[in-house]
Amino acid sequence: MRFAVAAAALVAFAVPTLAAETVASPDGQIVVTVDADGEGIPFYEVARAGKPLIGKSVIAFNFTDEDPLRRGLKIEGAPVTASVDTKWEQPWGERRFVADRHNELAVTFVHPATDRRFTVRFRVFDDGFGFRSEFPDRPGHPKTSIAEELTEFDIVPKGTAWWIQAGDFNRYEQIYQKTPIDAVSMAHTPMTIRLDDGTHLSFHEAALVDYSGMWLQRLTGQRFRATLAPSSRGAKVVRTGAFTTPWRSVRIAPSAAGLVESNLELNLNEPNKLGDVSWFKPAKYVGIWWGMISGKWSWAQGPNHGATTERTKQYIDFAAKNGFRGVLVEGWDYGWDGNWFGNGREFSFTRPYPDFDLPALAAYAKKKGVHLIGHNETGGNIAVYEAQLADAMKQNAQYGIDVVKTGYVADAGGIISCNADIADPCAGQVMEWHDGQRQVQHHLRVVEEAAKNHVAINPHEPVKDTGLRRTYPNWVAREGARGQEYNAWAPFNNPPSHEPTLVYTRMLSGPMDYTPGVLSVTGGNGVPMASTVAKQLGLYLAIYSPIQMAADFVESLEAHPKELAFIKAVPADWAESHLVAGAVGEYAIFARKDRNSPDWYVGGINDATAREVTVTFDFLDPGKAYTATIWKDGEGATYETDARHNIAYDTRTVKKGDVLTLWLAPGGGAAVRLHPAK
Repeated sequence: MRFAVAAAALVAFAVPTLAAETVASPDGQIVVTVDADGEGIPFYEVARAGKPLIGKSVIAFNFTDEDPLRRGLKIEGAPVTASVDTKWEQPWGERRFVADRHNELAVTFVHPATDRRFTVRFRVFDDGFGFRSEFPDRPGHPKTSIAEELTEFDIVPKGTAWWIQAGDFNRYEQIYQKTPIDAVSMAHTPMTIRLDDGTHLSFHEAALVDYSGMWLQRLTGQRFRATLAPSSRGAKVVRTGAFTTPWRSVRIAPSAAGLVESNLELNLNEPNKLGDVSWFKPAKYVGIWWGMISGKWSWAQGPNHGATTERTKQYIDFAAKNGFRGVLVEGWDYGWDGNWFGNGREFSFTRPYPDFDLPALAAYAKKKGVHLIGHNETGGNIAVYEAQLADAMKQNAQYGIDVVKTGYVADAGGIISCNADIADPCAGQVMEWHDGQRQVQHHLRVVEEAAKNHVAINPHEPVKDTGLRRTYPNWVAREGARGQEYNAWAPFNNPPSHEPTLVYTRMLSGPMDYTPGVLSVTGGNGVPMASTVAKQLGLYLAIYSPIQMAADFVESLEAHPKELAFIKAVPADWAESHLVAGAVGEYAIFARKDRNSPDWYVGGINDATAREVTVTFDFLDPGKAYTATIWKDGEGATYETDARHNIAYDTRTVKKGDVLTLWLAPGGGAAVRLHPAK
């Protein structure tokens, strides 16, 4: 099979029990120690280059119907260790091949008084580590009800944190705060930290399956504890039989580039379970969306209805003419009339409005070589969606709709479920959280049902990405942060520093459907955006997704032919990706190689401070000349005035080792295409 995992050099063996167990990264720089203290409390600690990084941190659990597993435990038997050094191939992504090189240690803790036990498994890489707890099957007590996970992270060195508040009504859609580590309150993950010595860390989780999402609560000083997203059942996690927690992951790198280029969470996930997914095509799309977001059109029926047959044909024609594979259509189905926010009781996912001829449009798109992109907004009502899910995905397949954007627009804690377990009959409404166990189950159910019909999924208002795109490669993107739509909603526009912060925070979890390409740099009611035109191009290189939108009205895209030329050319699938310059929250410049041609692309985005950035073309093939086509901020460009429209162009010939200096305007950016010269 084309995307099969390469054979791993895996050796497991037992070692004698010691007072404490240790495991080091392959390069020996990161050392993890695991033990139980004098009270029988399991803990771990981490050193890097011989210096403490994470101090003594507890691993423990509280339950709703059993005594805690916190004290009175001891290590049972000999630990198991393993080593892996392999490489595997992504069907799509920021890079084609991923190296997986780590050492593993599994330690079992037993509670002698009750004969209960769990195993803690660590995997330590050169760029960080992950660990999870594994609970065995208990025939006499098949159900485990976790009240809270008590995992801790006690950060020793001082530093600065970039984070967003967990448990807030607006889910992940927030502006990042920059504070000292000891000023964080309750944070979503990924949480990014830069230590005073320049070391970069990111705290997150991997393989979030049938479990509640983890928040990080600061206790005292720089000590954090896991807090699981709430559940209507009281118990935050209910599992039957043997199970594992998600991996708790910590990226560790000497620089921002090392943090961004790490594949830690992907490597902690299981290999592809879907087999051949070549039916998914990374691509770019346009859509009937910006008109609704900016207030010009409506999702609901009426004289301003956006999703009409006539308008959809116009967008299909534009896509066919300009090489866009997809056309997203929102507001095409019944349910948008009236109060749908946090409600969703009236949504149909198969029945179009009378002014949207779905069969005819699907046939028209097919004739033009274009695919409709579906939209299933639930208003947070997953009970209604799940009842129609199988029929909706079958209809998508019937009409060649092979990508679907789902949505869960509701305040945090406002997910409407008919029960707390997918397997139970619908016996009454309960309310759940966007990142609680019930919603984690729901998202995977949608992805699996979609895969049966060769449909890819792009959820908005989602649960955070934890690398599951490796296991389910049709889970191609998601929102999970404050996206471009906020630039249409003055006074809520994203500040210039927002996107350069996303690169080092939210984007560490996986692809984001940020919806770049608003070349008018104008939001609703004519309100200017905090972006230059060049930054809208740089976003295609800075914010990765295998489905990239050109979000503006097609009339605006046509009015910017030189910028449209870049958007048409830039790939959505890469062979290599490197952060060649940048700092957290300030700027980010990438070099990415097209997976399907010899072309390279360079560029990125800037905050509100003008700066010069020097890029050295060390990544190019030696002995080859490349034509560099450059889109950059024009003289005097700034997001603060009409000069946001100032853009300049340049062409030159470059080779390996040459240097390019780019001036980035306040709120600016740049984009460069490097094509082998004839």
